[in-house]
Amino acid sequence: MRTSSSRRGRRAAIAAVAVVVTGTTLLTGCGSDEDDGTGKDGQGAGKITLRIGTFGSFGYDDKTGAKLYAEYERLHPNIKIEESNVSDGQKYWDTLKLRLAQNSGVADIQAVEVGYIAEATGPAMANKWVDLGKEGGADLGAFLDWKVKQATTADGKVIGLGTDIGPMAICYNKDLFAKAKLPTAREEVGKLWAGDWSKFLATGEKYKAAAPAGTAFHDSASGLFNAVVSSDPVQYANASGELDWENSPGVKKAWETAVKAAQGGLTAKLRQFDEKGTWNAAFKNSKFATVACPSWMTGIIKDQAGPANQGKWDIAAPPVAGNWGGSFLAVPKAGKHTKEAAELAAWLTAPEQHAKVFAVNGNIPSSKDTLLSSAVQEAKLPYFGDTPVGKIFAGAANGITPATISRYDGQVKTFLTDNGILDIEQRGTDPAKAWENVKKLVDDKIDH
Repeated sequence: MRTSSSRRGRRAAIAAVAVVVTGTTLLTGCGSDEDDGTGKDGQGAGKITLRIGTFGSFGYDDKTGAKLYAEYERLHPNIKIEESNVSDGQKYWDTLKLRLAQNSGVADIQAVEVGYIAEATGPAMANKWVDLGKEGGADLGAFLDWKVKQATTADGKVIGLGTDIGPMAICYNKDLFAKAKLPTAREEVGKLWAGDWSKFLATGEKYKAAAPAGTAFHDSASGLFNAVVSSDPVQYANASGELDWENSPGVKKAWETAVKAAQGGLTAKLRQFDEKGTWNAAFKNSKFATVACPSWMTGIIKDQAGPANQGKWDIAAPPVAGNWGGSFLAVPKAGKHTKEAAELAAWLTAPEQHAKVFAVNGNIPSSKDTLLSSAVQEAKLPYFGDTPVGKIFAGAANGITPATISRYDGQVKTFLTDNGILDIEQRGTDPAKAWENVKKLVDDKIDH
């Protein structure tokens, strides 16, 4: 699953939190510490209450997900599960880091996005987590090797179990493509931009020339930046794992592509996962024709575009294969029920549960056998009609070359998108000035 990283200053998050309690959804504001997705200790009468802090859409819940919490509670009558979910990843991660430092206020299980996993396994935080290679009974051999490696500390502790990976495609609105006189069959759509992100922009120009009124080709220049950089083997770190974003060919290519899209009027000028829900509403109102689509994005499209748009969205191959996102479940040592939490984390990330989540939410599993299973390879998601979702994303997963990551990737990515690209897109900031603003933020906020 994906989350944006730290959003600072004027972009401080005011995200809504959905707390899922055994099938009941409670919506609360974010004015207090309780509302940040990290949870609070608590216990139901006669039961152990396990609290899970997440962001985005993991697909475990009992309302729109795979109902895994209800299933686990049936198997373990003494367990009650409560999930605190936050839409904005920066608030989630920053608050989690603070609570880990204080050894209090954490949930029993905390989700960690791949952009932060190097920080979580680094020297300042490595000892804050339960070693899930020894506790909980997880079969580490079931996971993709590189996924386990990402969550392993220098001294060999495995602090997170893989939930999903983010092989990319492009999701597109067939109705809008037809109105703009572009092909709608997914194979033909994929050919429009095969092999080159510049072809994607060229398709955007064609769309713009005949676009239905009030629509844009792409949702967000920031989202496009993330997609392009995620398709490059060199991203924010060098081969030694040191932050080197200014010299990265992947960052340079992504920046130039996103700037062209923003200045060319090809985007809807939206910030993905914004706290006001503007991006979500744009799905429902069909305000853009394409969105960079890692596998977890299919669940977001389903939930946000809603029943009225079922069957209108399809999935095509991306210009270049890549991996955007993917997460882990980790168990803080400061949690109240570490033994039971480790067991639940192992169960939620087992191959059988990976398959159930994929069938409902489209999150591509990080377990080897599940990726190869017929349950994934032959899967279709009802919202996307006859689209061979499993075949598309499982095939894309085979093309993933994991990039070297640094412990600052998540923060730098946010500075580049929210304080760089978004300023160009929404405020017309000169790209050279926006780049310098990002450099200053990195220098001021990151000690490296």
